[in-house]
Amino acid sequence: MSIVLSLITGLLAGTLSGIFGIGGATIIIPALIFFMGMTQHQAQGTAIAALLPPVGILAAIRYYYSGNVVVDIALYTSIGFLIGGLIGAMIAIPIPDLILKRLFAVYLIIIALKMLI
Repeated sequence: MSIVLSLITGLLAGTLSGIFGIGGATIIIPALIFFMGMTQHQAQGTAIAALLPPVGILAAIRYYYSGNVVVDIALYTSIGFLIGGLIGAMIAIPIPDLILKRLFAVYLIIIALKMLI
């Protein structure tokens, strides 16, 4: 069952990522917590591990060929993401699970409100 749920979660995250350009983790993390019973830390670590391979490469190629990728900005963003990911993991790991879950929820609410307004 967890294999099927994992595949469905990945398919949904990939599809929405391709449509909206969202980070797949906004779909994957809640799915892992609510449907697979993971802790916030486990869900975040699992989502990061799932996104390690070049999962967005096919969507990125499609966007590139349609003229919708600014390559230098993408490169610099990925360098920042690489370093920021390490810093973020070092900060998140000692935070208690419930507090981290609430911080993630607040982050999603703020982003949603910003996009709505």
